[in-house]
Amino acid sequence: MKNSELENELKKEIEINNEKDKLSEVIKEINDQILMFISARKKVANFILNYREKSLEEYKYDEDKKIEYFNHELFIKEEQYKVIDKKLREFNILKDYPYFGKVDFEDKYGKENIYVGRFGITDMNECTPIVVDWRSPVSSLFYQDKLGEAKYNAPEGEEDVNIISKRQFIIKKGKLTGMFDSILNVKDQILQYVLSKNANEKLKNIVMTIQKEQDDLIRQPRKGVVVIDGVAGSGKTTIALHRVAYLLYNYRSELQNKVLIFGPNSIFMDYISTILPSLGEEGVEQTTFRKFASQIIEIDGIMDFKRYMENVLQNNCEFTKKIKYKRSMEYINAIDSLIDNLKKNYFKVSDVKFYNKVLVEKSEIEDMFNVYFKKMPLFKRSSRIIRIIYSKIKEERNIRVRKIQEGYNYLIKSMTEEELNINAANLEFKEKNEIRKVVEESLKIKNEQLNRLKNPDVIDIYNDFNGNQELIYEDLAPILYMKIELEGLKYKEHLRHIVIDEAQDYSPLEFIVIRRLTNCKSFTIVGDVSQSILPFKEQTAMINLENLFDDVDVKKFLLKTSYRSTNEIMKYADKYVSSNKLSVGVRNGEKVDEFKIDNLPELAEKIVKNIMELRDEGYESIAVICRSLKETEALSKLIQQKIHINVFDREYMIYSKGEIIIPSYFAKGLEFDAVIMIDNFSNDSEDKLKYIMCTRALHKLCVYKAHGVF
Repeated sequence: MKNSELENELKKEIEINNEKDKLSEVIKEINDQILMFISARKKVANFILNYREKSLEEYKYDEDKKIEYFNHELFIKEEQYKVIDKKLREFNILKDYPYFGKVDFEDKYGKENIYVGRFGITDMNECTPIVVDWRSPVSSLFYQDKLGEAKYNAPEGEEDVNIISKRQFIIKKGKLTGMFDSILNVKDQILQYVLSKNANEKLKNIVMTIQKEQDDLIRQPRKGVVVIDGVAGSGKTTIALHRVAYLLYNYRSELQNKVLIFGPNSIFMDYISTILPSLGEEGVEQTTFRKFASQIIEIDGIMDFKRYMENVLQNNCEFTKKIKYKRSMEYINAIDSLIDNLKKNYFKVSDVKFYNKVLVEKSEIEDMFNVYFKKMPLFKRSSRIIRIIYSKIKEERNIRVRKIQEGYNYLIKSMTEEELNINAANLEFKEKNEIRKVVEESLKIKNEQLNRLKNPDVIDIYNDFNGNQELIYEDLAPILYMKIELEGLKYKEHLRHIVIDEAQDYSPLEFIVIRRLTNCKSFTIVGDVSQSILPFKEQTAMINLENLFDDVDVKKFLLKTSYRSTNEIMKYADKYVSSNKLSVGVRNGEKVDEFKIDNLPELAEKIVKNIMELRDEGYESIAVICRSLKETEALSKLIQQKIHINVFDREYMIYSKGEIIIPSYFAKGLEFDAVIMIDNFSNDSEDKLKYIMCTRALHKLCVYKAHGVF
């Protein structure tokens, strides 16, 4: 061995030992702080219990004091307990894997280095950072795709630095098992290492493989709309969720409990449910648009997603025609015309009379509708006007009742004691009878004259407009839109940031409704125009959001690099993409296997054999993806005669690993180590579904051409 090689090996060995020593120091600090926080948590818990016991005894006869005690004590001490408990959960994650990267750089203060981890760690004694949270501004240096001159946004402004070196670590159970120096970006050996892992393990290591282009999007300014159109596997969901974690870390006081995430379905929401908690962020609400809308308008009977998609895949022309129409700008115009007609013609007004006395003239009511309260939504206007008229009726009723009472009081005073004894009961009866008639007249006016101003049910109006057909997913947004326009509906929670995933499937009206319901001006919107689940050729609304969100800044970004699937899988999938947004892979793998099958028993037999082989190769998550539920059910019956396989035939199912058979529309957004795709499509109108099916595979794709088999 040459001297130079020997020196390099020796230098590398010294650096490895130095890093091992550093790791030991950090883990020791973590363990020390764990003990400290456990002790602190115990003290707080004991304080809460003792104080509670003492106070409950002291105030056992004073309910007001007891309530006051709980409000104060729970707010102060139990919040403190939560903070300590959260820190302990972070440290328990970090003790096995405290950091994943290191950056040496030079700034105006001299040479410095930082270790970058999932969470930050500060020295207990010196209050200096030992590990820097990946979300902090300076950590962006780790994700830069170059060495040398760079910048990062510090709290006091932009900082110029010179990046000297970057290092990446593989740490398992507190042991340093790998170390790589990165000359360019964070890909290289670490990226290949993580991407080669099975799907479940890969999800846990996302933060260490974030790329420069992804990091730039994660750290975009909080305000405004960030729209990301990315190929399958480009990390769109990763970016969206890590952007939420980044924003909460840097703007916690503004955003805590004010972030909402929309996903495509419950299977997908469960699949990604561990990512934010693994980044230390819990309590962020995640939902689907269907669930969100249904809860607001409290409506049942919407066609479920499975039956909806089966209608589409069965080529039900009337059904798909209806969907296309309801997702169009033309339908928005039709709804607007309906609303305009209601505003002009729904309420028929006339003079409001009380015993032939005009209390409110027709012209006054028209002025309230068309002048004084014109800016209010129509049904809010009518409610306001009814309250005003009610008050006038009540005032007139009270005047008449007082006159009746005064008249009888005067009559009673003018009578002798003998006359009063004879007529008192009769007079009282007559007085009550006359008052009752006045009250009945006021009720009659309310029921007869003001009924014309009472608000109808918006859903009834929409059902009538919709021909009383069964409501489908596309009816939710129009109903919400009408409630916004007619009732002034607003979302009960104050949201400061909204994430919309798989946004290519959202109609223009759904975007409009979310924006107007929440009045939110900060969005992260991610999707892939090539992965629209509906076989329509119209341009997706997410591409033209500047026309729908005209009062906020919209920034659009395109991602062409796929980090999920191998080059071979992406090249195979790209043949189903008609746009010029062809993907670029970062790693090579096995070729895509294609098989032609003529009958169903043979198909089932081949798939069983295929699954067994994939198991033997070490793949932990294997999915057989069929076009529709019909094929899924027929094929699963035969496969289950030979091996166990989970059938995903409804939306609310949970998946972790193993073998499953699933319709194409439930596989959306998921990823598997290996995919067996059943291609029995009869034409190219559903190429986007085939693209979705192909790109669920990380490492291996097997395609069975089975035309006419089912």
